[in-house]
Amino acid sequence: MKLKLICAILLLAAVFSAKAQDVKNQFNPVYYGVTSLAIAPDARGGGMGDIGAATDPDVNSQYWNPAKYPFCISRAGLSLNYTPWLRQLTNDIDLANLTGYYRIGEYDALSASLRYFSLGEVIVASSEGETIKPYEMAVDVAYSRMLSETFSAAVALRYIYSDLAYTADDETTPGSAFAADIALYHQGYLMMGNRECQLGWGVNVSNIGSKISYDEGNTSEFLPTNLRLGASLLIPLDEYNRLTLSADANKLLVPTRPTMEQYIEETGADDQDFSGYTSWLQEDGYYNVSPISGIFKSFNDAPGGMKEELQEIQWSVGAEYSYNDKFFLRAGYHYEHPNKGNRKYYTLGAGFKMNVFSLDAGYVISSAQTNPLDQTLRFSLSFDMDGIMDLLGRRR
Repeated sequence: MKLKLICAILLLAAVFSAKAQDVKNQFNPVYYGVTSLAIAPDARGGGMGDIGAATDPDVNSQYWNPAKYPFCISRAGLSLNYTPWLRQLTNDIDLANLTGYYRIGEYDALSASLRYFSLGEVIVASSEGETIKPYEMAVDVAYSRMLSETFSAAVALRYIYSDLAYTADDETTPGSAFAADIALYHQGYLMMGNRECQLGWGVNVSNIGSKISYDEGNTSEFLPTNLRLGASLLIPLDEYNRLTLSADANKLLVPTRPTMEQYIEETGADDQDFSGYTSWLQEDGYYNVSPISGIFKSFNDAPGGMKEELQEIQWSVGAEYSYNDKFFLRAGYHYEHPNKGNRKYYTLGAGFKMNVFSLDAGYVISSAQTNPLDQTLRFSLSFDMDGIMDLLGRRR
């Protein structure tokens, strides 16, 4: 009897081990460089589940969809955003972002942003007591134009710098790259009963550009080129109350890196032959794929076929309630497939707006176990230049 029990336990252990190995083999995220470019900088979009392709235009549209700026009511705006990042793991990683725009005439707008992602202090492994401060930064400018009463387009140019050297030697060097965004936005109206609702949709293809290298060009990583599609419906409940329902879908336009399992299957190599795997990636052509070719390749290169390609789509849903355009409450949900990163979380947010400035906060509640993004906070302080000018005018 005892022998049968032991055999049953061993059989169950083997089954669970096989299942765990299957899950491990299925985990195949999309790899790219300068990961900080994929972090939402502002509290409003972050509080709605990382949404912004088609929401009502605001000062922080530069990240989500710069084509929205010509539809902004205010002539100009400025916003400072701050996010303490991965506070479950460390207390010195953060993202700071400065964004501003200026409308030129009735149909055009110029906008710009500066983001700085600090990884705090890191102790150098090869020396005693020496510390370094890795960081990433990006600066961009965009031009947007209203092409009709309901439709606009924008183009953005971006310079990227990444210094992630964790050692004091010369093997790892800072990398830099250039990228561009292409965005479209449509804002129309439709009747729902006796209510005139605002319906918007937006498209933003971001970070189309060169690759980035940290070893003087021996190998290079793709930028997080991303396709964002979104729709938003603003419903006026009455004279003072409004409700906005929004949804975004994202797909990284980055080719899937061939897996270690594919390398072993094709070459018969040992599963610990990591240097051979790196050389095989070079010979296989992954590192030699151009950024533009990679965009088209990203739609049909997943080892699991179309099923895995669909797993690469991240989606978000969110809602925003506003009272008298002064007080705001937000909520949302973001989903990423477990095989592609498993970032699944709820978000909450709130905001307060005056004539001169607005203050917003966002909060992340993870729905996946041991998610380092859990309890992430975002803060945004924005200034309305029309309100400031009115205030200065009154003082005169």
